[in-house]
Amino acid sequence: MAAASLTIMILTFVGISIDGYHCKVVQFIFGDSLSDVGNNRYLSKSLAQANLPWYGIDFGNGLPNGRFSNGRTVADIIGDRTGLPRPPAFLDPSLTEDVILDNGVNYASGGGGILNETGGYFIQRLSLYKQIELFQGTQQLIKNKIGTTEAEKFFQEARYVVALGSNDFINNYLTGVYSDSWNYNDQSFIDYLMETLGAQLKLLHSLGARQLMVFGLGPMGCIPLQRVLSSDGNCQERTNKLALSFNQAGTKLLDNISTKLANASFKFGDAYGVVNDVITNPGNYGFNNSDSPCCSFGSIRPALTCVPASTLCEDRSKYLFWDEYHPSDSANELIANELIKKFGFMGVNQTDAPSPAPAASQD
Repeated sequence: MAAASLTIMILTFVGISIDGYHCKVVQFIFGDSLSDVGNNRYLSKSLAQANLPWYGIDFGNGLPNGRFSNGRTVADIIGDRTGLPRPPAFLDPSLTEDVILDNGVNYASGGGGILNETGGYFIQRLSLYKQIELFQGTQQLIKNKIGTTEAEKFFQEARYVVALGSNDFINNYLTGVYSDSWNYNDQSFIDYLMETLGAQLKLLHSLGARQLMVFGLGPMGCIPLQRVLSSDGNCQERTNKLALSFNQAGTKLLDNISTKLANASFKFGDAYGVVNDVITNPGNYGFNNSDSPCCSFGSIRPALTCVPASTLCEDRSKYLFWDEYHPSDSANELIANELIKKFGFMGVNQTDAPSPAPAASQD
């Protein structure tokens, strides 16, 4: 009896050790600068960088960390609130199989797009297809580590975020520089994006993605860069209409995919309405500025990026935009909360406490 009990105890312990690889739910994030947590820091030729002060000033130790904001990304905040660990950048040299099993991976890259050709003038960036290719490499590493069966279970239980699209408009179609600008009109370009995105999502499903959210676009015609390039400082209405059309088409695409792919829970996260309302009525949400960047280079606009010589606004929590392109930490928190509320996200990894919000560093 004693020997049998000991054997059961040993087998139970071994089982827990093996199963431990897949009992923690992690997330895999594909995106652009709105979700990048440091991949572009390791792309030495990339012109899309957030490696200078004052990026990251309200995150941890206040030093640049690869995020194109003063603080957290939307994916950071949703993960924190639902008990998911923050996945590290794929290109971080400290990434190992054990880190992946505990935290997942973030493949997002500033300047990247749904289309391979998007953001070419940034020289180096990871398009969505390239990010998926890197994910396939990650899968092989994990299969080698824990075996095919356990790896497939691990990837099927994970959460997936796909958050790209704005660069396909702002740093491709609307520039007049790329062939896409004259090969398509507004509707046919969105059709092209949806056809490409649909193929990419089906590829992710074939690789095990079952619970996935695509983030929609906000009123990108109202980002400071678009306003300053307009003749009157107002939002670019055509750009906003493109975002609305993208969201409408994206919602339809995700609904269609979810009904056709086995066990797929694919959702489209559209926060356009609330962000547009904040831009129109900032005071109702605790903001006092929704049209200019907190980090600016005096009267020289657009400065494009925040640099050490830039001037910071007096209260970063009151600004919707951090730089010419990107939302502030406060804005990202509002967007994340809206998506959590809209989709009723439930907590995962209940035995683990959610990652704490970053402590604001002092100037």
